[in-house]
Amino acid sequence: MNSKENLVFLGMMGSGKSSIGSLVSKKLNLEFIDVDIHIEKKLDLKISEIFEKKGEKYFRQIEEVETLRVLKNKQTVISLGGGAFLNNKIKKEVLENHISFWLNWDVKTLINRIKDSKKRPIAHKSSKKEIEELIQKRSIIYSKAMYKIDCENLTKNEIIKKITKIYEAN
Repeated sequence: MNSKENLVFLGMMGSGKSSIGSLVSKKLNLEFIDVDIHIEKKLDLKISEIFEKKGEKYFRQIEEVETLRVLKNKQTVISLGGGAFLNNKIKKEVLENHISFWLNWDVKTLINRIKDSKKRPIAHKSSKKEIEELIQKRSIIYSKAMYKIDCENLTKNEIIKKITKIYEAN
């Protein structure tokens, strides 16, 4: 089918990695794994509870192990957690062996989507200015993805069509 193993979505929390990833997987008839949901099921805790009870450092260790495990799958659509691609081992694996898509949005759109979400521990405890800085800092790293999809003026269907076209051409 194609030389790369998986189709991997990365981007800020609230960028649509899970919803777009799920829809793309259905369109391509491939398995879909949301790494955050995978971790929640494995630990029987919500991400926010893991941060609260065990701390971010603990979460990032689990995230690394589980993400690298999920990336061993073949022909799978994978949605990474918002901070996963900042991990050098995960980033190296994704860039060398998978087709990666950065779902990019305007800062204002992302802030509106995440600012009041209790299920997003980093955003929930941050000011608007801190979230803006986080988005800008992470965007530099996300820009290393194989493909950047500027989603701002596209419908969900247009985003999915663009991604499937790129994937099928690989």
